[in-house]
Amino acid sequence: QVQLVESGGGLVQAGGSLRLSCAVSGRTFSSYNLGWFRQAPGKEREVVAYIDWSGSPTYYANSVKGRFTISRDNARNTVYLQMNSLKPEDTAVYYCAVKRQTSIKYDYWGQGTQVTVSS
Repeated sequence: QVQLVESGGGLVQAGGSLRLSCAVSGRTFSSYNLGWFRQAPGKEREVVAYIDWSGSPTYYANSVKGRFTISRDNARNTVYLQMNSLKPEDTAVYYCAVKRQTSIKYDYWGQGTQVTVSS
């Protein structure tokens, strides 16, 4: 069983920055495709960013492009989401997820970390 633990969420003023981390258990982290998702109250979960097992390509939702950066550290079994120029509409619970190369959908999910951006 793969376990994911997110950290780094919190309360920040608009225009500020946060870096989310997601530690992933297991020995095959370098083979995983990784994604960050978010869900705001009353809204559906949406993909924020994605990084391929090789580190490239990456994908970003239009709403965060140019402000957020996804990266991975295979030595630490960790995926990051650097969030800059935060806006109140970025307020949500953020989740990381793992998709094995043979999978169609994401296989494992973290418990989520709350990000709140005040105006």
